[in-house]
Amino acid sequence: MNIKGKKVVLRAIEKEDLPLLHKWSNDPEINYMLGGWHFPSSMQDQEKWFSSISLNSNNQRFAIDTPDLGLIGMANLVDINWKDRNGFHGMLLGDKNIRGKGYGIDTVMTINRYAFEELGLMRMDTTIIAYNEPSIGVYTKKCGWVVEGIKKNRYFRKNQWWDEVVAGITREDYFNLIGENKYWENDK
Repeated sequence: MNIKGKKVVLRAIEKEDLPLLHKWSNDPEINYMLGGWHFPSSMQDQEKWFSSISLNSNNQRFAIDTPDLGLIGMANLVDINWKDRNGFHGMLLGDKNIRGKGYGIDTVMTINRYAFEELGLMRMDTTIIAYNEPSIGVYTKKCGWVVEGIKKNRYFRKNQWWDEVVAGITREDYFNLIGENKYWENDK
């Protein structure tokens, strides 16, 4: 089942996506904006990762696809806790030329809708490096997420320590947002 937004479609990651995902996983500019620790990865590593993706997992990863551009990034909904009905979300837009054109907003809103309207989750969390102001803006100013805390000196990048912004959204926050902004009102 594909998950449709207004501008993007979240779909299963396919083997033919691996060369582009491999390119992005080794791009220092992209990795500088992401949490976690990243090492150079080989195509063999990419293939092993791809082989580990399972529909039956509590860690779901999606290709972000558009009708005009094809694959533009990845999104996830991971660490799903079905008892407490929560999960963690993150995304990556690969090509810097498509950023700032609404694809990130639509991806987050599509994940929000899927998590709250289809899966019945109660909340989601994310973390963002403090200097990634565009991502913080997408989540908190456009998509209803709330900054819930700061973890001091969480990331070490370019010989400097950076804080981690912890953000979350509840089911109630999401439904209040779409009630106000009518995001899905003209949805096809």
